[in-house]
Amino acid sequence: MPADLARIYDEHAQALFALALNVTRRDADARDVLQEVFGRLAARPGLLEGLENPKAFLLRLTHNQAIDLLRRRAAREKPDLAREAEASAGHPFAASARADEEEFRRALADALGVLPPEQRTVVHLKLWEQATFEDIAQVLGISPNTAASRYRYAIDKLRVQLRPLYNEIKNTWMTSNNS
Repeated sequence: MPADLARIYDEHAQALFALALNVTRRDADARDVLQEVFGRLAARPGLLEGLENPKAFLLRLTHNQAIDLLRRRAAREKPDLAREAEASAGHPFAASARADEEEFRRALADALGVLPPEQRTVVHLKLWEQATFEDIAQVLGISPNTAASRYRYAIDKLRVQLRPLYNEIKNTWMTSNNS
């Protein structure tokens, strides 16, 4: 592996893998996407030369590979099998030893899994990569307004999905503080 490719991997692989996992919802698929992205970079060493924002380009490449993988899978699998795979997918957050924290992470992963991939990707880029709507627009090839509206719709859906957990946590906290 050339030194430049190793440096690029060290700098960006974690973010690219997290995005791929968020889109595909399967660890093995995310690894395949990451392998494909770095395979392309190895085959075309000058691909990132002269780019103003190499990370944005890599995120876009990763997103496109993940979407392509989902399309290929959808064409191969029956819709019922795809829904089963989505429901049984692991969540993209590290495990926690605390049961309440683990429950929150599981609920958040489940809520993210309900979002359409386009909205889930925008949420991932905004929250985990701290990207601006301009950056997200560049990565996904959409307008900043479209990025902002996808984010807003996704947050509204997450709020509805996570409201019961929020209420439970709030009630538990209030009960423990009033004792």
